[in-house]
Amino acid sequence: MDSNNDEALDIIVTNVVATFRTRCHLNLRKIALEGTNVIYKPEVGKVLMKLRKPKITASIWSSGKIICTGATSEEEAKLGARRLARCLQKLGFKVRFSAFRVVNVLAVCSMPFAVHLVDFTKNNRPIASYEPELHPAATYRIKNLKATVQVFSTGSLTVTGPNVQSVASAVEYIYPLLYECQKPRCK
Repeated sequence: MDSNNDEALDIIVTNVVATFRTRCHLNLRKIALEGTNVIYKPEVGKVLMKLRKPKITASIWSSGKIICTGATSEEEAKLGARRLARCLQKLGFKVRFSAFRVVNVLAVCSMPFAVHLVDFTKNNRPIASYEPELHPAATYRIKNLKATVQVFSTGSLTVTGPNVQSVASAVEYIYPLLYECQKPRCK
C-alpha cells in the first residue's frame, strides 16, 4: 500500500448476503409448523429460519426464492444456503439447490490514521459526498467496482460491494486518497 507504512490493513467481513432458488413451491405454513428455529411472517408472505452453524438467517418465500444473511465469508454463505436447502428437503420438499449467488458483502476496516473529511470530499468531488448534518461519514462510490465506502473522521471505513474481492479492491483504491487527507496526530 504505502512504503512508509508496512502494516497490512485488516478488512473484517461482517455480513454476506446471498440468494438461491429451490426450484419448487414451498408451503410456508408447513415450514412454520414443522421446521425448527422458524418465525412465520404471514403478513409479508415469508418465513424466517435461523441456523446456528454457520450463523445465518434466511428469508424464505413460497416461490422458492431464499435470501441468506449473516455469514462472514462467501464460503460460509454457500455452506449455510446448502444446509438450509437440506433442512427443507427433510421437511419433504423436492428442493433442487440452484442459482446461488452472493449479492452483497459488508465489511469494516480501520485506517492507521484519522481523516480530514472536508478535505477528502473537496479533493474527490463529485464522487465523494459529505453531509455532516445528515450522517457523520463521507460517502465515496466506486462505479467500476460497484462498491460504496463510508469514511468516518476516525479513519474507520464501512465498505459494501457485490463480493469480497470488490470490497478488498475498494479499500486498496481509496487508501491513497485517504492518505493525502490524513489528520495530523495529536500528541
